[in-house]
Amino acid sequence: MSGEVEQTPAGETPGSDDGIRGTARGSAPVPLSVLDLVTVGAGNTASGAVRTAVDIARTAERRGFHRYWVAEHHSMPGVASSSPAVLLAHLAAHTSSIRLGSGGVMLPNHAPLVIAEQFGTLEAMAPGRIDLGLGRAPGTDGATAAALRRTERLHEGADEFPQQLLELTRFLDGSFPDGHPYAKIHAVPGPVQATSPGGVQSPHRPPLWLLGSSGFSARLAGSLGLPFAFAHHFSAANTVPALDLYRSSFRPSEVLAEPYALIGVSALATEDEREARRQVMTGALSMIRLRTGRPGLVPTPEEAEAYDFSDRERDFVDTWLGNVVHGTPDAVRQGLDDLAKRTGADELMITANAHGSAARLRSYELIAEAYGFPQG
Repeated sequence: MSGEVEQTPAGETPGSDDGIRGTARGSAPVPLSVLDLVTVGAGNTASGAVRTAVDIARTAERRGFHRYWVAEHHSMPGVASSSPAVLLAHLAAHTSSIRLGSGGVMLPNHAPLVIAEQFGTLEAMAPGRIDLGLGRAPGTDGATAAALRRTERLHEGADEFPQQLLELTRFLDGSFPDGHPYAKIHAVPGPVQATSPGGVQSPHRPPLWLLGSSGFSARLAGSLGLPFAFAHHFSAANTVPALDLYRSSFRPSEVLAEPYALIGVSALATEDEREARRQVMTGALSMIRLRTGRPGLVPTPEEAEAYDFSDRERDFVDTWLGNVVHGTPDAVRQGLDDLAKRTGADELMITANAHGSAARLRSYELIAEAYGFPQG
C-alpha cells in the first residue's frame, strides 16, 4: 500500500491507509467503528437479522464509521453470526468502501488453511477492505466447541494458539520455509498466484488483529507488533490492565511501528433517556439467561420490563449496565469521550444492544450526528 496520508477536513485527525489505523471524524476523539453480533430478537428471524446487518453496514459506511466487524458465536439462538466469512461476503456485495472484518474468527475452531482460503477469497471480493481478527476462545460452550473441533481436548486448542497463528500467517504470506511439510501447500487465492506464469501479486493482504478479554492475547499481540482489540463490552475490569500490558509488550514490526488498540464498547443512544434504559435492559436480560445456561432470542423491551429479577440478578444488571454507555446522544458522546480518555484506546468499536433493528440503526445515526460526522 502506498503509505500516503488521507486528507481530512478541518477538525479531523489524519489517519493512515495502512489498513489498520483509522480516521477520527468530526469531533470524535478517535475513529469510531461498529461491532455487530447480528442479533435475532423475539418475533424476528435470522433472515431479518441479516437484512438488518446489511442496513447497519450501509449506515456505518454512509456516516463515516471506519470499519464494521462481525463476531463468531455458536449455539446461541439470539446471535446469527456463526459464519463470519459467509456474512462478510454478503456484506461486501452491499457496501463499497467501509472496512469489513471478523471480531473475530476463533482460530482454534478451524484449520488455519481454511481461514486463509476464506479470507483470501474475501480479499479478492473486496480488495483492501478486509480485516482478519482472531480470538482463541471457542465462542461457545465446551460441548459445542468439542463438536466444532471434533475433539474433547479443548485446552490444547488455546495452548497451541501461537503455533496456529504462525501457521495461518505463513499460509497468508506463502512463507513456509523449504523442507516444511506445508511448503508446497498454498492458500488460494493467495501469493502463489503471483509466482505462476503470467501471475500478478495482489497488493493487499488482510491485516491480522488479535482479540482478547485478558492478558494473554494482549502480550502476544504486543510481542508480534500486531494491532490489538479488547472486549471491553464484556470484560471492562480488565481493559486498562490489558492495554497497559499490550503497550509495554509492544515490539515494532513491519505491520506497525507503534501500538494500535481498539476496544469494543456497548453503547446505545436514543432521543429519550428512559427509552435508552428500556432498550438496553433487553441486552442485560439476554446476558443473564446466557450466563445461567438459558440462551435464547433477544427479549422485547416489554418482556424485560415484566421480568421478575431476583436480588442477585439485579446486582448483575446494575454492574452490567454500568459498562453500557446509554442515554441521549449528548450523554453517549460524553461517555465515549470519557472512555477514550480513560483507556487511551486508539479506536472505539461500538456494539448496539437492543431488541429491534430500528433502535440499533437509529443509535448509530444519533451518535454520528452527536459528533458532527458528515452525511454520506
